[in-house]
Amino acid sequence: MVRVETDDRVHTVAFDRPDAKNALTAGAAADLVDALEAAEAAGARAVVVTGDGNAFCAGGDIEAMAARDETPGEAYDRVRDSLSALIETVLTLPVPVIAKVNGDAVGAGTNVAAACDFAYAASEARFGEVFGNVGLIPDSGGTFILPALVGLRTAKELAMTGRLFDAGEAAEMDLINRAVPAADLDGEVRELLDTLDRKPTETLGL
Repeated sequence: MVRVETDDRVHTVAFDRPDAKNALTAGAAADLVDALEAAEAAGARAVVVTGDGNAFCAGGDIEAMAARDETPGEAYDRVRDSLSALIETVLTLPVPVIAKVNGDAVGAGTNVAAACDFAYAASEARFGEVFGNVGLIPDSGGTFILPALVGLRTAKELAMTGRLFDAGEAAEMDLINRAVPAADLDGEVRELLDTLDRKPTETLGL
């Protein structure tokens, strides 16, 4: 459920469910972990995470959630072993990880982008901590990463209201590095990759 491309020692890992706005399942999270670890093993100097189609990641797959019959303990174990494992991998990968947010990134999509070392987004992309809208608390590292980036008060507002906001506001609150016109997104990320390629990768990882 992810697509991997390798070019000039840059591994691009794309969520590959465009028909479902790249909604994230436990299987997709595991595939992404495998792809990130493979990039490190192959000697990649950077990893780009993006989405196929017109979305980055629409968060968890609501239909899959509704179909589950599990206890709270089983749900906790599933999230820990999938989404939490994905965020831990992103945070600890010893090469720079760049989120190229080509479209909406909500719920887990917001938090995956937040976990990356850099995040550039198309101006029209929307973000949102929408977990409370379906009776959940922010997973995918949100309760840890979000206040660290935007501050506790703003994090509470986003988590409790579940409102959507655009990439410009995301940049203003330091959730992402930069919002750029969609036509410029590839070039902005390429410029960053060229800069990082001139740096000592091991030092950046440390």
